[in-house]
Amino acid sequence: MSDEDVALRVRALESLLLEKGLVEAPAIDEIIDLFENRLGPQNGARVVARAWSDPDFKARLLENATDAIVEMGYEAVQGEDMVVVENTPKVQNLVVCTLCSCFPWATLGLPPVWYKSAPYRSRAASDPRGVLAEFGTEIAADAEVRVWDSNAELRYMVLPERPADTNGMSEDELMALVTRDSMIGVTKALAP
Repeated sequence: MSDEDVALRVRALESLLLEKGLVEAPAIDEIIDLFENRLGPQNGARVVARAWSDPDFKARLLENATDAIVEMGYEAVQGEDMVVVENTPKVQNLVVCTLCSCFPWATLGLPPVWYKSAPYRSRAASDPRGVLAEFGTEIAADAEVRVWDSNAELRYMVLPERPADTNGMSEDELMALVTRDSMIGVTKALAP
């Protein structure tokens, strides 16, 4: 099915829902704005870039992620609390939801398909090094891998290790190095 076919179907469905009075136009506009402009990995990337640039913010983020993230204007969609865990040369953090697919939408957007899959959910808990290897993420043999299990009340986000040779970069430049996958912990931040 082409993008044009999908767009036509969406418009037809929207028209039908409006015509039948099942939804109101402002509600549709609000939902579209939410998913297009206010949710997504760009929010998390901005949080990470700020933490890399501002040691005081980083300390607040690691101490109370929920409040620090709200301070930047991003609030949890479903009322969950946030915890941010930091990757270092000796610790690689990996986030999973072993029960379903709990995910911090406000900072990371919609979860990727693989995150919701049963193989990822089970293997992230039982063989995290194997999962990291499948994503091409190399970590030192003596590095610890910590797995964080998100749930309906508590969501995790990884603060990736800041890449080398990024001193002097602006927050916007740093944001470009942060990917959704690096904030889940399956990859590292991009090199400049």
